[in-house]
Amino acid sequence: MQDLGIRVLFEGSNFLRLCEGIWVSLKIALIAMILSVALGIIMGIIMTSKNKVVRAICRVYLETVRIMPQLVLLFLVYFGAAKHIGANFSGEVASIIVFTFWGVAEMGDLVRSALISVPKHQYESGFALAMTKTQVFIHIIIPQTIRRLIPSAVNLLTRMIKTTSLVVLIGVVEVVKVGKQIIDANRYTTPDAALWVYGAIFIMYFVICFPFSKLSEVLERRLKD
Repeated sequence: MQDLGIRVLFEGSNFLRLCEGIWVSLKIALIAMILSVALGIIMGIIMTSKNKVVRAICRVYLETVRIMPQLVLLFLVYFGAAKHIGANFSGEVASIIVFTFWGVAEMGDLVRSALISVPKHQYESGFALAMTKTQVFIHIIIPQTIRRLIPSAVNLLTRMIKTTSLVVLIGVVEVVKVGKQIIDANRYTTPDAALWVYGAIFIMYFVICFPFSKLSEVLERRLKD
């Protein structure tokens, strides 16, 4: 029977190493997402400011993040910070900084969109009930904003998890890096190891991201109902 090479996944601690690698990717995405939500809410509120200068600065930040590839940002932070400001960030720290920088911009825009989507009569109804502006914001606006925000936030988390595959290029030992190490170690004994290793990595990403994707769809449907 022909050796298909699948055995390479279960030799020694290879599969465990792949699991540890996917955890590194997931950890980077989760930490960045938590920071992005916290700072993105603040950014979103700032983006609704009536001050034109403030709005212009926020727009430049948002467009810069959207136009510049995450890979370029990773190189700027990891290599540029060490050269120009003497800050020697580890690959993981640089990755979290970049993903947070990206996530705050995206979350901020999502929060802004959610805030302005709340009908004006919701504010007026709160004021008619003798509620203060703060009370209206806390008890009426924020709950509706969160309800509109959650599906998009889940979708952003999925995108972050998938994009963590780029951090291998700045030396982070995540799942793709581990996979390459396993392939290189078995290059001569198992020529088709790449097929099985990258196939396993694909399945790992799918198992993690698919539930989030379906959750986002369910939440969006419920929001429309």
